[in-house]
Amino acid sequence: MNKLAFYCRSGFEKEVAAEVTEKANALGVFGFARVMENSGYVIFECYQQGDADRLAREIPFNQLIFARQMLVVSELLTDLSPQDRISPIVKQYQQTAAQINLKQSSEIWVETADTNEAKALSVFCRKFTVPLRQALKKQGWLNAPRNKSVMVTLHILFINTTSCYVGYSYNHNHSDYFMGIPRLKFPADAPSRSTLKLEEAILTFIPKKQETMRLQETMYAVDLGACPGGWTYQLVKRGLFVYAVDHGKMAESLHETGRIEHCPEDGFKFQPPKRRKIDWLVCDMVEQPMRIANLIAKWLVNGWCNETIFNLKLPMKKRYLEVQKCLQYLEEQLIKHSINYQIQAKHLYHDREEVTVHIAVKN
Repeated sequence: MNKLAFYCRSGFEKEVAAEVTEKANALGVFGFARVMENSGYVIFECYQQGDADRLAREIPFNQLIFARQMLVVSELLTDLSPQDRISPIVKQYQQTAAQINLKQSSEIWVETADTNEAKALSVFCRKFTVPLRQALKKQGWLNAPRNKSVMVTLHILFINTTSCYVGYSYNHNHSDYFMGIPRLKFPADAPSRSTLKLEEAILTFIPKKQETMRLQETMYAVDLGACPGGWTYQLVKRGLFVYAVDHGKMAESLHETGRIEHCPEDGFKFQPPKRRKIDWLVCDMVEQPMRIANLIAKWLVNGWCNETIFNLKLPMKKRYLEVQKCLQYLEEQLIKHSINYQIQAKHLYHDREEVTVHIAVKN
């Protein structure tokens, strides 16, 4: 196995290819990306044997912006017989077992790309999982305890019912979610579906064990461009008091909580109340990405907030380049003002033509 598969949103394959190639080259690993537009995945083939496994361990998954999942895969298995798809898959894993200890696995995820065309495969994948799992357990795999410190997850990526990639991912360096997609339920009382973007961002950027400490009822937040309140809803739900900044109206249900103050102002001109420490700044305004980057930099440099989650709306072309430019600008400003920080960016499942960024100021 000397290839990597990366899942992504359909239409963002070129961004994944550019990002992965750059990350691999930085580690001294060279190869080429195979891109099929709107396929929902990218295959990166390394020139040297063993490099795919190395990249799966050494490219920090949480630093990949456009990839939803990262796994090492075999050559594409084709012409699988409907009477016996399992034997070729088991044979491929037997060959792989010479390189990696598959007894360290406890899960098999039978997946497909997240595209309209591939959705029809999802039912097949669910049905196929049970007999495949039983066959792999007979080989002595999938029996590792789930709390084992060094462990892999096995993956099958079906392209169609007779073609698939066989692979694995490292549990310490992958998405914990099937197909790399967190399954979130839209709250019935939320003002808008945009609320899922902030919920996924919190789930992605804030370790679960730290969430109640870093988002709690003694804290204050500012939501720039808050109307009608989808992002404010997530903060209020966690007990924060929110200054909701927008000329538009906020949902009445949020006013009833007593946890918001509506500030009908321009988000670019708003400044936090004096003598009030703002813990969180969130922003989902539809604006040019560099203008948002300038706005966020101003808040951080002035010490107006400790943490921020915001979206960068992407242009139609050169999307990865635009994200890089904005992130580089933000980091330059933070370094220039001697601010210790942690930064992450991710093209979330609930994002569309945008990337979500999280910055935490470290004391």
